[in-house]
Amino acid sequence: MIEIKSRDQLQAMRAAGLVVARTLSLLAAHTKAGVSTAELDELAEQSIRDAGAIPSFKGYHGFPASICASVNEQVVHGIPSRTQVLAEGDLISIDCGAILDGWHGDSAITLPVGAVTEAELKLSEATRRSMLAGIEAAVPGNKLSDISFAIESATIQAGDEHGVEYGIVDGYGGHGIGTRMHMDPFLPNYGKPGKGPRLKVGMAIAIEPMLTLGSERTVELDDGWTVVTADGSRAAHWEHSVAITDDGPWVLTAPEE
Repeated sequence: MIEIKSRDQLQAMRAAGLVVARTLSLLAAHTKAGVSTAELDELAEQSIRDAGAIPSFKGYHGFPASICASVNEQVVHGIPSRTQVLAEGDLISIDCGAILDGWHGDSAITLPVGAVTEAELKLSEATRRSMLAGIEAAVPGNKLSDISFAIESATIQAGDEHGVEYGIVDGYGGHGIGTRMHMDPFLPNYGKPGKGPRLKVGMAIAIEPMLTLGSERTVELDDGWTVVTADGSRAAHWEHSVAITDDGPWVLTAPEE
C-alpha cells in the first residue's frame, strides 16, 4: 500500500522538509578543508533538535549518526567520523533526515571541498539535473517508472554533453516517505516508462539519483553501512522529498528561497 496524505499532512511534511533544508544549508556553509565529518554531524543534530525535530537517521537500524557523510568514492550511508577530516579536492555527499510531529523529511546534496576537478563538478551537476528531471515527471497520472525513465534519460543526456558515460548506481534508489522514512514504493533510477503504480495526488516520494564517474557496481564496507564504488571512482548523490499534487510536483525539502 502506498500512503496517501491529505493537504494538511503534506503541509506537516513540508515543515519537516524545511528543517532538513535549513540543516543542509548550515552544513554547506561549514563544509571546508579541515572539518571532520563528525563535526558536521554534531552541527546537524543540534540544528534538527533546536527546531523541535528528531534526526531520522540516528538509531535507524542501528545507524550511529544524524547524517550520512559520503566522501569521494563513498556513494551513500557513510558514517561520520572524527578521523575523516575533509581535505581540499574532496567531494562529499550529505544525506539528512528529520522527523517533526511524526512526519519525515529526507534530502541530500553533494558539495565540493575547495577546488575539485571539472569532471567532478559536472558529475554533481549531472546528478542534480537527473533529480530535477525525475521531479518534473512526478505528476498525477504518470506511472512510477516514468520518474525512473526521466532520471535515466537526463543522465544519458548529461553524459553526452560532458563526453562521459555516467554510472547509475545499481540496487539503490528512491522511496516513498511520510509517516516512515522508507516506505513503498521503491523507485529505481533507471527503467522503461509506463511501469509500476500510477502516481496519485497525496503520494510523497524521495527522488534520489546516485551517479558515478565509472561503474554502476558498488561494495558495502565491513562497517555494514558505507557503500563505495567497486572501481574507486567518485560518486555524487542528490535527493529531494516530493509530493504529488494537482498543481504539479511540490518539493517538500526545497529551501525557503
